[in-house]
Amino acid sequence: MCRHIAYVGEQVAIGEIVSAPPHGLVRQSWEPRRQRHGTVNADGFGVGWYADGDPVPGRYRRRGPVWGDETFADLARVVRSSALLAAVRDATEAGADGEAAAAPFAAGRLLFSHNGAVAGWPASLAPLAAALPAEELLSLAARSDSALIWALVRRRIAEGDDVPTAVASTVRDVAAAAPGSRLNLLLTDGAAIVATAWGDSLWYLTTPGRCTTVASEPYDDDPRWREVPDRTLLVATSADVFPTPLKEPAA
Repeated sequence: MCRHIAYVGEQVAIGEIVSAPPHGLVRQSWEPRRQRHGTVNADGFGVGWYADGDPVPGRYRRRGPVWGDETFADLARVVRSSALLAAVRDATEAGADGEAAAAPFAAGRLLFSHNGAVAGWPASLAPLAAALPAEELLSLAARSDSALIWALVRRRIAEGDDVPTAVASTVRDVAAAAPGSRLNLLLTDGAAIVATAWGDSLWYLTTPGRCTTVASEPYDDDPRWREVPDRTLLVATSADVFPTPLKEPAA
């Protein structure tokens, strides 16, 4: 369920990453090749990108399918950036949150997406949610598992964790509370990408010193794409990619 992609490197038009490739994210919204759960990703979409000189990324999100949005097609053709995160959504369950539930979520320079589902939602995460300040719970962008996971990541960052540590720790916490969850997370701050492979597919393509793309699945048949093993934390820049195994939470 859901497909997402992040890119850092040389400046490109958004469409060069999400729509121009033969199996890009736009096509994955109706014809994914490696999606293990769900089928059509038509429950919303979004893209976030970074403009030179602006510390806060811009976003464009909508509640419907990306293939029917002519405004997005124009935006993707003309907007250029050196970093972006985009996602298409297959909702775990029906809801009324509309585009607020569509990734990427944002906080400061960070953009975030979740590909997967929390088992037993929402009851399974009630103990973790209860540990958050009430103000943060009342400020959730949407009533979804992804929005709560994002709040948990942000809480760890606020308490002093760096982004990779916050992401890895949150995945372990959620996996312990809700065994069987699929927790492929994807974040960028415009300079680096942090991702997890936990229950669904994750791939990366890098041209060292120029650019790196991390995605749910390859957007073309370039033989340089590499699959990330399950239970892995991935940290990537335009220069290199660093995978680290993620241990299962203790029983």
